[in-house]
Amino acid sequence: MDPISERLRARHPQRIDLSLERMRVLCAALGDPQDRLPPVIHVAGTNGKGSTVAFIRAIAEAAGLRVHAYTSPHLVRFNERIRLAGRLIEDEALNAVLDRVEAAIDASGSEATVFESTTAAAFVAMSETPADLAIVEVGLGGVLDATNVIERPLLSVIAPVDLDHAEFLGTSLRGVAVEKAGILKAGARGLIARQPEEAMQAIEAAAQAVRAPLTVMGVDFDAWAERGAMAFQDQNRFLDLPAPALAGPHQIANAGLAVAVGLELDLPEHAI
Repeated sequence: MDPISERLRARHPQRIDLSLERMRVLCAALGDPQDRLPPVIHVAGTNGKGSTVAFIRAIAEAAGLRVHAYTSPHLVRFNERIRLAGRLIEDEALNAVLDRVEAAIDASGSEATVFESTTAAAFVAMSETPADLAIVEVGLGGVLDATNVIERPLLSVIAPVDLDHAEFLGTSLRGVAVEKAGILKAGARGLIARQPEEAMQAIEAAAQAVRAPLTVMGVDFDAWAERGAMAFQDQNRFLDLPAPALAGPHQIANAGLAVAVGLELDLPEHAI
């Protein structure tokens, strides 16, 4: 286990306890850094959200943007979870921001789980480092995930939804989709991967309730493998693209969703 992970496990509760109240208290004690982030792309889903984040980041960086990214879990080092303007956060900076988070927890007389503490640390670091865009991946679910204190994302992205974490999200596909759709916010366009019908109905209902416009794969745009490459089409254009660098036929759909995000951001086709 790397030193940062050991530090967090020693200091914070290990349980998963979905709630936004502790996170709101902690963020308030830190000056609400989630409200001072660069424009946010908030990404939820069951399958492929990590790959989708990677594709979006690569497209945005190819367009010359400085991009923050907050993802989980990490593979080797905890620092992999927080990328500041294209670079992994350094140990010294990460320990310093965790010191501030832990001081805020103590000062407020509250507690926070490992994921809540990490998310707060990421928000502080990202709010204090200049960038053009912040991509934030949901940890678990959506409605009560610690990242969902973000109230005004630029875009909300929902990768394919399936049954997962039944002990927290239930055994109904519709119920899981409702949880994931909790990241949809008023006025922020939602870009939605192809979904099972039951999940799509729940996402559409959630979007209508908060008045979030949707752009849906299979309806408004699509992507498919073609002659060893990838084709993308929406209502305005057809793109003949290289195959995704990430392996697996499912990556066509993930890359297609990221391309739709890039076009929604009005990024140049050469970057895509």
